[in-house]
This record gives sequence, C-alpha cells and structure tokens, in this order.
Amino acid sequence: MFQAIKAFALINNVWVLYILIALSLWGLAVVFDRYFLFRKLVKDAEMLGEKVPGLLAKGNFAQVLKLVENASSPEGVILKAGLENLSLDREALEQILESRRIQEKLSLEKNLLVLGTLGNNAPFIGLFGTVLGIIRAFNDLATAGTSGPAIVMQGVSEALVATAMGLLIAIPAVASFNYFQGQIKRSLANADRLSRLLLAYASKKRR
Repeated sequence: MFQAIKAFALINNVWVLYILIALSLWGLAVVFDRYFLFRKLVKDAEMLGEKVPGLLAKGNFAQVLKLVENASSPEGVILKAGLENLSLDREALEQILESRRIQEKLSLEKNLLVLGTLGNNAPFIGLFGTVLGIIRAFNDLATAGTSGPAIVMQGVSEALVATAMGLLIAIPAVASFNYFQGQIKRSLANADRLSRLLLAYASKKRR
C-alpha cells in the first residue's frame, strides 16, 4: 500500500494545478452568470417596490398586473401568479404564492452549489497536491546525495503552490456564495412583503 502511494506521488503533481485552474474557471463562470442576473433583477424589483404598494392600496389590480406582465424579478413573477388567481379564496391564493416563491428560490440558487463546493473543497485539493509534491521532494532528497537539500527545498516550494492556489480559489468562492445568498434573501423578503400586501388588499376587495 505504501509503495503504491509513493509511486503515485512520484508522478508529476502538476495535474492537480490543472484541476484547480479548471475549477476556478467554472467558479468564475457561475459568478459572472449570477452577478449579471441579479444586477438585472434589482432594477426590476426597485421599480415594483416603488409603484406596487400604492397601486394595491387604491385597488388598482389591473395596473399592477400590467406592470408585472413582463417582469423578470421574483417579486414580479410571484405577484403575477397571485394576480392571475385573485378569484380564488385566500387559502388557495396563499398556496399559489408560496408555490411560486419556492420555484423562484430554486431558480435564483441555480449553480450556487458550485461556489459552496469550491469554497469547501478547493483548499483540500490544493493540500492534496502539496502532500504529493512533498513526498516527491523527499524522495528526491533520498536519491540526490549531497545536493539533496537544495533540491528538496525547491520541491517543497513548488508543492506549496497548490495549497496557495486552493486558498485563492476558495476565498472568493465563499465570499461570492455568501453575497448571492444575501441577494436571494433580500429579493424573497421583498417578494413576501408585496405578496402580503396583495393578500390583504385582495381580502379587502372581496368584502
């Protein structure tokens, strides 16, 4: 078993760096995708947050429906689902709003698992590459004779690059994951606020 591990470690561990580079590119793709999505949704949500409460208070549901007809934000999509089913009783309307909320939450969280996984595991992948590099460096020391110390120090320094790269990937991934989770919570909280207003004024309209 030990000989098998040693033989594996003696293979050039640069492939670990290639894996980390590929993972970093995947993470960047997710970050840019979510960033531009949320940037677009925020503008739509701000507009609805300003106009919808006043229109609902006046009972102008038709105008609200017109506003959210082509909305892309969770606030707009959830409101649209509610407005299209105003004829239902309050309990059924609440269920529809909650169902749409869950669907929007899943859509917003798309691919965020990638960032969470990178944040948790990239340092371990980097550490794995470092361990392989150190094993190889000490093997070089054992076979190099008097010039061994210089060789092993060079090998260790190269091996530590993998750990550094793993951390370099993990830290932004965790920060991005937390940022996007905060954006999702804020967006869904705004959607809940507008949904409650819709339920309240819809109940008032039925009286």
